[in-house]
Amino acid sequence: MNESVLAPVARSTTRTDLVADAIREAILSGRIKQGETLVERRLAEQLGVSKTPVREALIGLASTGLVVISPNRGVTVRVVGEEEVRKAYEVRLLLEPWAVARTARLGAPMTEARRVLDEAAALLDATDLTHLSLVNRRFHRALYAACDNEIVVTQLDNLQDLAALGTVTVLWKHWPTWREEHEEHEAILTAVAEGDPAAAERLARKHIRRSVTHLTS
Repeated sequence: MNESVLAPVARSTTRTDLVADAIREAILSGRIKQGETLVERRLAEQLGVSKTPVREALIGLASTGLVVISPNRGVTVRVVGEEEVRKAYEVRLLLEPWAVARTARLGAPMTEARRVLDEAAALLDATDLTHLSLVNRRFHRALYAACDNEIVVTQLDNLQDLAALGTVTVLWKHWPTWREEHEEHEAILTAVAEGDPAAAERLARKHIRRSVTHLTS
């Protein structure tokens, strides 16, 4: 092939992406329940699209583990138990502390992380723990997404879907630690904002390891 290879194409948000985001948000918020069957036609009607982007979106969500596709039952929302959540957190423990430390080392601005953490603080006394869980998910992403490694970011995004699905129904159901977690988030954010990668990695590791310990006890 000649030197003049194809120029990179900027990624655009497709209809499939938008459909996947809408379904994901409905699942993680609890509006679509675990174990519920997802019917392409019905979803397409509700979203005002054809069945094709819905089908493609469901295939993508299956790759992250958020939904399950089987010959007999069709597409269903994954029912998450302690074992699935434990596995997700174990892999997060391997990847996320490194990513957070890398973000601190790069000196990435933490404006979004600060804004999201303040939003979470306002939800600590609320009865809607699902909303708090989703906000916490956005906080974690604001930290690791700036690590300058898209492979790690993609893996953590997928793990966060599964972890968020089990946070309220598994972890917080047995271990109501959201206040302690918020305090730990504050400490992690301070370390990242101050450009202290060693402290950021140590605090992030301790934060995630506690959930792993709960799930293996």
